[in-house]
Amino acid sequence: MTLFKQINSLLLGLFLLVMSTLFYFQFTETSAFMSDQMESDLNNTSISLGLMLKPHLETGDVVMVETLINVIFEGGFYQRVSLTWLADQKQQVWKNPVIINGVPQWFVNLGLFKGLISETVITSGWLQLATLKIESNPAIGYRELWRIMKHMVLALVVIFLIAIFLFRWRLKTILKPVDQVAAHAYDLARCKFSENLPLPKTTELKKMVDAVNTMSGQLKLVFNSLAEQVNILKNETLFDAVSQLPNRQYLAGQLTSRLDQPGVGALILAKFPWLDEIHHKFGYQVRDQAIKKLSDNLLKSLPKSFIARISNTEFAFLIMDADDKQITYYLQLLIRLINQEILQDGCIPNRDFAIGLSERTANVTPAELLAQADHALQKALLENKISQWFRPHTEQEFSLEQWRVRLLDVINKHQFIFQWQMVHSMESDSVMQREIYSRLKIDEKVTQANEFIPFVERLALGHQFDRNILEALVKRQLLTINKEPIAVNLTRDSIVNNEFHTWLSQFLNKVADPHLIHFELPEAGVLNYLEEAIRLSDIIKIRGAKCGIDHYGQQLTSFEYLRLLKPYYVKLDLSLSAYQDQEKPHNLKNLEICRALVNIAHGFDIKVIITGIEDEKHLKMVKILRIEGYQGYISGPVDI
Repeated sequence: MTLFKQINSLLLGLFLLVMSTLFYFQFTETSAFMSDQMESDLNNTSISLGLMLKPHLETGDVVMVETLINVIFEGGFYQRVSLTWLADQKQQVWKNPVIINGVPQWFVNLGLFKGLISETVITSGWLQLATLKIESNPAIGYRELWRIMKHMVLALVVIFLIAIFLFRWRLKTILKPVDQVAAHAYDLARCKFSENLPLPKTTELKKMVDAVNTMSGQLKLVFNSLAEQVNILKNETLFDAVSQLPNRQYLAGQLTSRLDQPGVGALILAKFPWLDEIHHKFGYQVRDQAIKKLSDNLLKSLPKSFIARISNTEFAFLIMDADDKQITYYLQLLIRLINQEILQDGCIPNRDFAIGLSERTANVTPAELLAQADHALQKALLENKISQWFRPHTEQEFSLEQWRVRLLDVINKHQFIFQWQMVHSMESDSVMQREIYSRLKIDEKVTQANEFIPFVERLALGHQFDRNILEALVKRQLLTINKEPIAVNLTRDSIVNNEFHTWLSQFLNKVADPHLIHFELPEAGVLNYLEEAIRLSDIIKIRGAKCGIDHYGQQLTSFEYLRLLKPYYVKLDLSLSAYQDQEKPHNLKNLEICRALVNIAHGFDIKVIITGIEDEKHLKMVKILRIEGYQGYISGPVDI
């Protein structure tokens, strides 16, 4: 029950108690007063009637006696009048029926008024003439008391209703700061910091609001310091100070993360000896200015890619989700931009730089891709070429259209081969969830995800793929095999596809246990399509399922999306949890970045799962981060 309702109930209860007490005393006093009044009237009437009857009794005038008694009796105030002549014991009786109109029977049954009797002996000197007995009619008392109480109850009800209105209005006014504090505290719990609350006039509430404002300011400083800590660590550890581009360590982490995900693309290594020439002629300051200007132009003019400065004169360009045609365009644009910079720096174009390019293949490792690109670069330098393309000895098995036909066929037929990988609790080592991995059976051959997912993305079949994956999970009853939830990765296409949103809403309504499904959205997709991701997340949460973020920290940009999306958990990107040796400086720096990212997530009350855990030694190293779960090669995928 809310504080408003409690105070309101207390005040109304006290008011009802006061009114009930008032009503009780008023009722008691009124009924007692009326009883006394009826008794007094009865006595007065008995005395006055006796005096009026005396002369007529002395003369024996029966007619006049009856006339006087009828005058008194016909008023209806008396139930029974009897006159006994003592001379001959003759008795005359007058009766009125007790009829109580306009009064409910339950009120009469209370027995508040009894018939009062007054008996008087009429005498003449020492001679007793007659006995007069009068019995009052209680109907008069009931009618009058009911009328008074009815009016009183009506007045009390009106007062009560007015009091309720005044109480509620005044309480809302007084407790408005409490509601504001509650809303402000709820915002603070979601790390949403707003302006300080205005101080109320009530002294006690003023202290409370002031304390909340102070706490809000301190929490804001703490949260901002966490975000600043990530930026500081990022700039110190992962970025080059001169160019403000990612460094070799950041590139290595991104290669590890990106190549762990299905996709296509290429890695370009470029060497710019002309920067050394500027250094020799004009000094390092001019060279640094040229490097910064070159970096800014590359970021501004090139298509979306990951650009890093990995040595004094070497740059790396990681191109994601691009086919041969797009890679060729990227390479041509890069050469044109480099020549423009060379001309502006007073050097000769198409000289003093070389480019080596290696395409990404299905199972290539980060070390292999780097070696291939470096081999192409060295060959370009040796042969004095502008660029050299390292082409792996692999042929594309199907054309793009053939991929479309085959993918649609196997997806619609649910020809999936499922595996899952367990996510373990860091505290108890129990299973938190099982992440689903899928392979396809194409032309009687098992095809890995890193082979077909790039074509699913390029052909915009992601929403159909995700839809059929979910249908297959239910059809094969995988949700009921274990009590732990199943995590399903959604493609970027599903984030932006409204038809998929509508279908997913209907699908979750039909699922018996939607809480057993965890949907994971890629961080890059969320950042690029934040509004659509929020809409999809709301659908998931409203229907009883849970939403998570995959590759958390891969972008290392803004974390505002965590507050807006409020996922149930996040999975740290593999680039941050890459592990070789605890003594390696870059691993220790990665650990500090992970710690800051974990603290930010915990600030939003979001659980954190670390990925890429290789062995017990690695697990022991990351336990200090206070994360909730872990997964990786320490417990690899298993067939279902």
